Amino acid sequence: MDEQLSALLINCTLKPSPAGSSTHVLGEQVLSALAEHGVTADRIRAVDHRILPGVQTDMGAGDEWPELRARVLAADIIVFATPTWLGQHSSVAQRVLERLDAELSETDEQGRPILFDKVALAVVVGNEDGAHHISAVLFQALNDVGFTLPAQASIYWNGEAMQATDYKDLPETPEKVAQATATAAANAAHLARLLKQQGYPAA
Repeated sequence: MDEQLSALLINCTLKPSPAGSSTHVLGEQVLSALAEHGVTADRIRAVDHRILPGVQTDMGAGDEWPELRARVLAADIIVFATPTWLGQHSSVAQRVLERLDAELSETDEQGRPILFDKVALAVVVGNEDGAHHISAVLFQALNDVGFTLPAQASIYWNGEAMQATDYKDLPETPEKVAQATATAAANAAHLARLLKQQGYPAA
């Protein structure tokens, strides 16, 4: 019997709810593709929460990260989505990565890093170049704290240079984006299922 898997979309748009977000649209498309492989979904729009700066799991009074962190730990797959601004990932995305840095010192009952056996995908959307650079940054950071990356784990869309069309306003999903989404979702679900059945050994 297949293991039940869950995914968490961490949307690092700069736009608070309920504003429309291209990052939200592409992230939701990834969740829909994962659902075809039996993966349930949870969602966080990080900008809607008070995530204090720091590199600890709990930065004290007013910090909402501990609750969000619990949702990260409950998920098998993290869909880490960010817009592109000035060729870089968003400041919200950087804040989340910095908070995940605390997991380097957290271990499970076997003494393994606590994020081992979890899978990550990178989702990048914007009206300028930078998706490959941002994916590389996300891959390094997420893998460094313990996530495993499946083959072709990046889904992205870049708008035409110097134009103002947003991904959320496209009349249909570009074929190449749909293909990348389907491949990444299938690979992520496959890898997460294998890791859930047999995780990494303790050192």
